[in-house]
Amino acid sequence: MNPWPFPARNPMNQRLWRELGRCTCLAVMLVSLGLSVLPTRTWAAVDVAKQVLIGADYSHQDLRGATFNLSNLRDADFSGSDLQGASLFGAKLQDADLSGTNLREATLDSAVFEGTNLSNAVLEDAFAFNTKFRDVTIDGADFTNVPLRGDALKALCAMARGTNPVTGRLTRETLGCS
Repeated sequence: MNPWPFPARNPMNQRLWRELGRCTCLAVMLVSLGLSVLPTRTWAAVDVAKQVLIGADYSHQDLRGATFNLSNLRDADFSGSDLQGASLFGAKLQDADLSGTNLREATLDSAVFEGTNLSNAVLEDAFAFNTKFRDVTIDGADFTNVPLRGDALKALCAMARGTNPVTGRLTRETLGCS
């Protein structure tokens, strides 16, 4: 009985269908193997400390636990990325886009945020005591439990507005502004 759905009377057809069957099995095996072996686009635990990464595009990436200590990230795009637990100690983030970024538990101490877009970012439990904030956009940012110097807090309160779309918290309230 012919296992193929088309007539196999012609020897050429038989060989063609037999090869097609082998190729299909091989393709299915390779795809199955490939899907389990191919790396996913994640930068977690990546260490790019002390690098010049001006204009780098890290948007919409999983960067949990990554290290960017003392890196120059001017004009970098981190929008929509997950930087939970990442370390940006002493990083220069002038004119960088961190909008909608998860910065929970991140180390931001001694970083330079100048002209940086932090709108709708979640910085909950981040460490940012000696961080420099100048001309930043913080509309909808959540600063819950973030230790800040008095001068930085005063400057941020002067421009704080909006509600974070992820946590539902008012930016002014998360900063403790009066």
